[in-house]
Amino acid sequence: MTQEEALIILKTGANVFLTGEPGAGKTYTVNRYTKYLRGEGIEPAITASTGIAATHIGGMTIHSWSGIGIKNKLDAYDIDKIASNEYISKRINKTKVLIIDEVSMLHADTLSMVDAVCRSVKMNEEAFGGMQVILVGDFFQLPPIQKYSFDNENQSMFEEEQVAPFAYTSSAWSRLAPVACYITEQYRQEDGDFLDLLSAIRRGNVTEENMKHIEARSVMYEDTPENATKLFSHNADVDRLNTEALSKISSEVRNFNTVSTGAPALVAMIKKGCLSPESLALKVGALVMFTKNNPNKGFVNGTLGTVIRFEKETWYPVVQTSNNKIITVEPMDWSIEENGKIKASIAQVPLRLAWAITVHKSQGMSLDCAVMDLSGVFEYGQGYVALSRVRKLSGLYLLGINEQVFRVHPDVLEKDIEFRTRSEEAREAFTKISPADIEKMHENFSKASGEYVGNKKIKKKRR
Repeated sequence: MTQEEALIILKTGANVFLTGEPGAGKTYTVNRYTKYLRGEGIEPAITASTGIAATHIGGMTIHSWSGIGIKNKLDAYDIDKIASNEYISKRINKTKVLIIDEVSMLHADTLSMVDAVCRSVKMNEEAFGGMQVILVGDFFQLPPIQKYSFDNENQSMFEEEQVAPFAYTSSAWSRLAPVACYITEQYRQEDGDFLDLLSAIRRGNVTEENMKHIEARSVMYEDTPENATKLFSHNADVDRLNTEALSKISSEVRNFNTVSTGAPALVAMIKKGCLSPESLALKVGALVMFTKNNPNKGFVNGTLGTVIRFEKETWYPVVQTSNNKIITVEPMDWSIEENGKIKASIAQVPLRLAWAITVHKSQGMSLDCAVMDLSGVFEYGQGYVALSRVRKLSGLYLLGINEQVFRVHPDVLEKDIEFRTRSEEAREAFTKISPADIEKMHENFSKASGEYVGNKKIKKKRR
């Protein structure tokens, strides 16, 4: 299915699971749909399964949006308490379209809890209270992690990380019955052999020919590009390498601190998800990575560069990117919006030290070049996420690797076949509907979901 075909289905108001390989344009398609909705006077609720993913899309976590917080189960009292919260109730009641990004990292029980809260607030027993729900993600990527467990004997919460059931196993997913839109276009990888490798991992069938290509990228540390970003599976390795690398530069250090506004709890959530640190130390010569998108200025999330100087009056860092573009980097905002209004925001220079980052933090990025030590990979999908960050094999430098790198969850392998089949069935079904009837479906959903003053629909400028 193409992005355009998926967009046609989204505009009908159907519940959708939007998926595809990394680089297929899932986020781009969601952004186009969001722009369309706002032009029709429909303000979608934009959420994600994690704080990092939420900051990428300018939304909030689904846990905060729904009011469930860190709970891993809800009883009738809990649901009633959340539904009686005026702020949350108003937010959910106004929502006609709910977008949940990175659904692959969402616990099945969490999806069911959100469904229960929405049905209670809206007093509607349809899935999620009858709103359109767009689930976005790729289950071959990092799996959901349950960070908190419940001790039934002592009736208390305790922290314990463990792999949790996938969202598609939830009863809420079944009730929602989303149309599978499996985007098959590819805009990130530019290398046929590399695409074959990534597809082989997704099929669970890595061949000797695939392995030859990956083994050819094995290098010693001293043979890696000096300014390439390094990916590790553990935080300790990343922090150590970045600190050591910065300390070796003799130039003067300059610190940039985050400025925040809004409710402390929301600010804390944004900071936790922001890829730029709360306090950023830079020096001339520091290798950095941009953490926000600004195509007009010549950078996107993942663009690499080197600090070459600081502006004299503002002291903003000036970065020379890997393609030799010179950019003065001014602070940018990370914010949480609701109904077109900013509820909380932080401002920081959109950079981070980039000698090394974790595989988890790299999810969603596109890199021209990366050095990877994947010998410590320990999760299903972790190796796949790391490898799929780079655009072509020539940009991949492997320091180490283990067998877990090529393993994806066996349940996902089977489920992926189903998603592809259902997507093709949906594509064929919609191609049989006349353009006039499709347009009528779009109009009907827009009329049913838009905001009105009296009998006049509010139209908003597309952003």
